[in-house]
Amino acid sequence: MKLLGIGSRIDHPEHGKGVVTNVSSKYYWVTFLESGLETIDLDADFEVIEAVEDEVDTVSFFEVERSLVKILEKWSDTHEKVAIADKWKGGKLILDPGDATQNKEMPIDTFFHKIVMVRDRIRVMEQKINSSNLDDQDKIDLQQYITRIYGSLTSFNVLFKNKSDHFVGEKGK
Repeated sequence: MKLLGIGSRIDHPEHGKGVVTNVSSKYYWVTFLESGLETIDLDADFEVIEAVEDEVDTVSFFEVERSLVKILEKWSDTHEKVAIADKWKGGKLILDPGDATQNKEMPIDTFFHKIVMVRDRIRVMEQKINSSNLDDQDKIDLQQYITRIYGSLTSFNVLFKNKSDHFVGEKGK
């Protein structure tokens, strides 16, 4: 049996007319006019209206997209959007000096964003250290410094909505 390629048009007895939008080793992903996206077995009963050959890709667009997202998360300086805890939304940070000088106010969202950027940049630095050509002892020494930095920043965990976004120091590792 020869595989249909992406773009092939078929007429399925249950779903009607559709176009093959992806092919795997077991299924066709077909977008049908009536029922939308469906997966059907390669050997399912359907009529081929127009076959496109040599357009079979063993890697789906979804898999390529997922891989690209993982690569960008691992190596870029930008990460997922981190949520601030609900109770802090719209709040402000007030720095009240001990002398008679004026207070400094800042929206807490701005402060939170800066904390998240520090966290993300430390993560990137950690990845670069781990993938560097340093010898193992130097990597361990630098990793211990990073772990202590995370520990110093645990005071800011109160700002994060999700526990998975928290800084974790030596005791948490």
